[in-house]
Amino acid sequence: MSLPEPSPEAREHSDRVAEHIRGEIAASGGWISFARYMELALYAPGLGYYSAGAKKLGKAGDFVTAPEISPLYGQTLARQVKQVLDAGFDEVLEVGAGSGALAATLLEELERSGGTPRNYLILELSADLRERSRDTLAARVPHLLERVAWLNRLPPAFSGVVLGNEVLDAMPVHVVRIQRGRVEEGGVGVRSDRLDWSWRLASGEPLDAARALKLPEGFRTEIQLAARGFMRSLAGVLEKGAALFVDYGFPEKEFYHPQRKDGTLMCHYRHHAHADPFFLPGLQDITSHVDFSAIAKSARAGGLELLGYTGQAQFLVNCGIAEVMSRTPPEDGARFLPLANQANRLMSPAEMGELFKVIALGRQFAAPLLGFREGDRRQAL
Repeated sequence: MSLPEPSPEAREHSDRVAEHIRGEIAASGGWISFARYMELALYAPGLGYYSAGAKKLGKAGDFVTAPEISPLYGQTLARQVKQVLDAGFDEVLEVGAGSGALAATLLEELERSGGTPRNYLILELSADLRERSRDTLAARVPHLLERVAWLNRLPPAFSGVVLGNEVLDAMPVHVVRIQRGRVEEGGVGVRSDRLDWSWRLASGEPLDAARALKLPEGFRTEIQLAARGFMRSLAGVLEKGAALFVDYGFPEKEFYHPQRKDGTLMCHYRHHAHADPFFLPGLQDITSHVDFSAIAKSARAGGLELLGYTGQAQFLVNCGIAEVMSRTPPEDGARFLPLANQANRLMSPAEMGELFKVIALGRQFAAPLLGFREGDRRQAL
């Protein structure tokens, strides 16, 4: 597949990112784990994909997330958020708010329904994305901006609603494979001045995690140690309330199915999806599908309860997307038809409806969550 050529300035930036990574490889004896490579390519200060200034989200970026596809997504999700807030909470914590589109829609909708939170916290490591989300909120809900605060780490304690939309998939992953009965870890080295895969015998956590999966010969996959660690950290700070994460992925049995024997690593560049993580580092997103069984297990190990798990389409139906759409009269074709097309993208099994899942975890929250009242598949985890 031929991918679009970057501008000379963008290519120069990618060259700087690659040089920075080559320097770290040299300082580490010629090898770094793929997880470290992914961390540098995405998050190196001033250089990584999420830390530099290129536009990432929307039509002019590399990929589109549900909040950018349609306000229907945030308007419907707001119903679930309001249910939790109505149980005696007044704070929302969004992890990785991206462009700020979801935060703006949620605040608009919660205000409309009389449930505006006292504080809307945004955990965002990227200074660039902080500015973009601040600009979005200032343009759309300027009168609520004083309720919004940006964090660079989890608060020491939190009670309320935690949200993460397409956050877990972008956390660095270790890559392992089974070769001649041994577990090898995929790292990154330099070959002919180019970044490339370099394999060595696995050790430590990646080895233990791979052995626990009992993978067959020839299987290659990702181990999401960073995402698991984040869930344990979140469990340590969530005192009361519910956390909802939306992302693409599978339960363990499906994630490690033979049809995914080559793993799920995926890169996004100018709305092209491909599998080469070394293509123009710093200019493309690098992701892995989420093993929701591992996420649930890590959260439960930290004391959280699994409150629900289902597909995105079922979740949106449960939360009342039909009622949200009904605010726009079908007779008003100029407004209704685009909404119908957007709803199809969010809910069609061929689009986001089935690949994307919603998982809910909580502590001291007893009420059944609105989004899982039908079609809850938590037993699959």
